[in-house]
Amino acid sequence: MYIFIVFGAQCSFIKMNKSQNPTDRFLILQYREGNTSVLPALVKRYHKIFCERAYWITKDKEAAKDIAQESWIIIINKLHTLENVDSFKSWALRIIYTRAIDGIKGRNKENENLKSVRVFEANIQSNEDESNLIHTSLLKAIRKLPREKQIIIRLFYAEEYSIIEISSFLNIPIGTVKSRLFKAREKLKLILKK
Repeated sequence: MYIFIVFGAQCSFIKMNKSQNPTDRFLILQYREGNTSVLPALVKRYHKIFCERAYWITKDKEAAKDIAQESWIIIINKLHTLENVDSFKSWALRIIYTRAIDGIKGRNKENENLKSVRVFEANIQSNEDESNLIHTSLLKAIRKLPREKQIIIRLFYAEEYSIIEISSFLNIPIGTVKSRLFKAREKLKLILKK
């Protein structure tokens, strides 16, 4: 009986009898000797277990699949460093566990960052709404002032002209500009309090 196994871009056939079930030790030692065709059998044996373990930790199916896939890359790259090949399963599960915990930490950190951004955006929106409300109320109050006081307020606050420049534009004494500005402010305070 031939088993057709797909692993990444490689496809392999492994000849096996129904009674044959190579041990992890055999597969790992064969892989270390350069026989990469045994690797898919090892993946087939453990991939589902790895996905289940990752899911048990993360409670997220998609994340569990990603963690299992990422862990296989680590496992394959470090398989030559495994001192006791008989401890493959526990060694590999530790890698899955570590990756899953790292994934949870990363997701929690990402969620915290998103929460911070949302709170910041909500505060900005709230501040903008409040600022717009104040701005609208102030404009309505200014429109209730007599024309000469509206002009003084707009020139001084909106256009940012100095009292001397306003005096020159309107051809009125500086004292009159100051007086009208003061009276306009007082009138605005009364209007806004109402």
